[in-house]
Amino acid sequence: MYRERGPKTWSVVCVSLYVAAVAATGVAALPENPGAWLAVSGLYVFALVPLLIVPISKYVYHRIDLAPDTLRVGRERIPVADIDPRSVRTQLRRATENGGASVLRNVATSMNSGFTFRGRNVADKRLPRLVGGAWAVPMGMGSVAIANRRGQQLLIATRHPEEFLRALAEATEATEATDGPEARR
Repeated sequence: MYRERGPKTWSVVCVSLYVAAVAATGVAALPENPGAWLAVSGLYVFALVPLLIVPISKYVYHRIDLAPDTLRVGRERIPVADIDPRSVRTQLRRATENGGASVLRNVATSMNSGFTFRGRNVADKRLPRLVGGAWAVPMGMGSVAIANRRGQQLLIATRHPEEFLRALAEATEATEATDGPEARR
């Protein structure tokens, strides 16, 4: 129904530059100094890894897969039947009233000073719990706060909040229609 993955442009550029640097070093050093070429190529990895940590982290903890019966965010699975459809409709209405989320609004939201969610070590139970297993909402991503049927607030980091909420509203309405009134209790 809905799938959100991060762009791979940054990772492709970084790996391409790494391969180009290794090839350029190989042209200069091989065949006379294969040991020096391997050593310098290995050192280039220390420049590559920090550039790829954030995209890999976003992929592991913030990828979204919405199927008709399950919402998967990062390493966590949530049955769609457990999501409160009213909270989804409320958030969708707010998102459409605000004109959708732009990249600048996502950056501004994610750069706020202080925790607006309950991560792994935050003890304030009134704050929404960040879904997916990460420590924080990455810079440049927006977030959506919804509730489950038990009243627990859930915060989901997403690049396209309005599109995600539309798909989630469809899924929760379909589940609500098939389950009947007993699922709403």
